[in-house]
Amino acid sequence: MYTLQSKWRYLIMFLGVQLVVMALLSREGYQKRVSYFFRIFRKPDSTMGHSVGGRNHTDVYANLSLLGPPVNKEDMPYCPKQSPLIGGPIHVTFPSRLKLAEVERKNPLVVRGGRYRPPNCEARHRTAVIIPHRNREHHLKFLLYYLHPFLQRQQLSYGIYAGNYTFNRAKLMNVGFREAMREEDWDCLFFHDVDLIPEDDRNTYVCDAHPKHAAIAMDKFGYKLPYKMYFGGVSALTPVQYLKMNGFPNNYWGWGGEDDDIGVRVSLGGMLISRPSLKVGRYKMIKHKHDKGNEENPKRFNMLAKTRHTWKNDGMNTVEYEIVSRDYQPLYTNITVNIGTEAGLHPTKKKRHKS
Repeated sequence: MYTLQSKWRYLIMFLGVQLVVMALLSREGYQKRVSYFFRIFRKPDSTMGHSVGGRNHTDVYANLSLLGPPVNKEDMPYCPKQSPLIGGPIHVTFPSRLKLAEVERKNPLVVRGGRYRPPNCEARHRTAVIIPHRNREHHLKFLLYYLHPFLQRQQLSYGIYAGNYTFNRAKLMNVGFREAMREEDWDCLFFHDVDLIPEDDRNTYVCDAHPKHAAIAMDKFGYKLPYKMYFGGVSALTPVQYLKMNGFPNNYWGWGGEDDDIGVRVSLGGMLISRPSLKVGRYKMIKHKHDKGNEENPKRFNMLAKTRHTWKNDGMNTVEYEIVSRDYQPLYTNITVNIGTEAGLHPTKKKRHKS
C-alpha cells in the first residue's frame, strides 16, 4: 500500500513539473492569444482609424477639421516647416457611387481651376500637379477625392492640371509643364499617373535637391521598387531640373518606354534620383483594363538605346502642340491639346506653340 502511494505521489510530481515547463515555454504564445482574444471585444479607438498590415490608417479628410479660421494677408505668418496636419498612412477605398459633386462639397476651400492656398498661413511651397490621361475621367474622380485633402494636409499652395488627349504620356507632360508655368511661377511640378493614389501624407509633394521619384512602393509591385532606374508613376522636378534634362521625350507613342528614357535623362543631366522611404512612398493603383488606343509601343527598346544621342534634340526644346481648349473646372484645370500623331503635328488654323 505504501509503495503504491509513493508511485502515485512521484507520478503526480512528475506531471506537475511537466505542466510548469509547458506553461513557461508557451507563456509568450499564451499571452498573444489572450491579448488577441481581448482585442476582439475591445471598443475600437475612432481616432486611430483603420489598421491594415500593422499600420493605423486615417481618413484623408479627418485632419482638415484642424484648419484654423482665415486671417488677413497682412497678419499671415509662414506655415510651419513641418505641417501639424500630416497624419501618416491613409485609408484608401474606391466607393462605386462617388460623384465629383461630393468631392467638390468636401473641399470648400478649393477655388476654380483646382487652386488652393492655406487659409491661415503663407505656404512655403508652390506645387503644380500635372495629370495626363486618356478617357480616364472615372479614375480622375478618385484621384481628386484623395489628392485635394492630401495636399491641404501638407499646407501647400497648389494647382491641379489634367486633360484628355491623344495619348503620348511624356509629350503631354511637356505640354503640362509649359502651360502650368505660363499661369504661375511654380517652384515644383509633380507628374502624376491618374490611377495612382498616395497612401501616406508624409510623402510630401515638394521638390528635392535632385529629381524625385515619389511612387517608390506601388501595391502592384508588392510595395517594392521594381528596378533601380525606375522613374514611373509619380515624379517631381523643379523647373531648373526639368530644363536641365531637356524635359521629357516627345516620340514615345503608345504604352511603355518613356519612364526609363526619363530616368536616363536624369543621369545624362548630371543629376541623381531622390526617393522617399519604402514605408512612406506607397501608392495604391486603381485596377483597370488596358486602354484601347494606347497599344504597346514596339519601338520602345530601340528608342531607349538611342537616348544618349537624342535627348538634347528631343524634349522641351522641340515640343509642338495646339491648344484646343482650357476649361477651369471647380476641382482642376482641364487643358485639351492637339499633340499630333507619330507622323507629326498637322498644321491647322489654331495657335501653334514651339520652343
